[in-house]
Amino acid sequence: MAYIGNTPADKFLTLAKQSFSTSATTSYTLDSSISSTQDIALFINSVRQSPVDAYTVSGTALTLTSATAGTDEMYCVYLGKTVGTVSPSVNSITNAMMTDDSVGVAELSATGTASSSVFLRGDNSWASAGGTNTPSFLATKSASQTSLTDNTVTKITFGTEIWDTDSAYDTSTSKFTIPSGEGGKYTIFAGVNMEADSANTGDTFDLMVYVNGSNYKEALLRFPGNPGSRFDMKYSTIASLSAGDYVELYGRVDTTSGSWNMYSGNATAQFGAYKLIGA
Repeated sequence: MAYIGNTPADKFLTLAKQSFSTSATTSYTLDSSISSTQDIALFINSVRQSPVDAYTVSGTALTLTSATAGTDEMYCVYLGKTVGTVSPSVNSITNAMMTDDSVGVAELSATGTASSSVFLRGDNSWASAGGTNTPSFLATKSASQTSLTDNTVTKITFGTEIWDTDSAYDTSTSKFTIPSGEGGKYTIFAGVNMEADSANTGDTFDLMVYVNGSNYKEALLRFPGNPGSRFDMKYSTIASLSAGDYVELYGRVDTTSGSWNMYSGNATAQFGAYKLIGA
């Protein structure tokens, strides 16, 4: 069936209600004009009042038999007037009834703070949806280390900072320390150029990530019976670190004779780390 004008909202209807700001008076004004005292139900302090006996109406003029007090609560329900609320019943909303931007992030949860940089997790709490992966740092090797003792684990020094977001890397000790309140999972990456002092004498080339003074992970190249000379050793790993934990790099070359070297250079010698978002 066709309609002239807007389609009536006949699915969900409710009686119109008006609340009054009370004072010591008998005279009040209705929002809508009515023709009979029977057209409204008047309540004072949640007690329904008797039409004619307790009040009379004329158009929008409401007159009480006895004056109210400023502490009274008064409202009326228009019995002959309904409004289309189009408010669906509980648990009746379906996906097909939703449109883009119909519900804002502020309405999704009573906890947390909504913003463009957070999202609502399955446990009804807010989590970061972006960030800068900090703390983070990157350092390079400013000086080569040469004539190192054969097959001896040696601290690798990185004396030049490229960046250090939280002042967590110390160039004097080549140590990265997790700041207070920043415990979590970190990606650690490293690279250094290692060389056996004499050609084709390197049996083993070892790059080690140390956490709190102990070997955590390592990259290892071995050439038994066919020694190599020089390699760019690179490695990356993820470590679960707490505030106060520290990370360093060590190296070792086992040669058939002579010493070994580690060279500087921004292209090959780097040491860095960054915190994973949400870790």
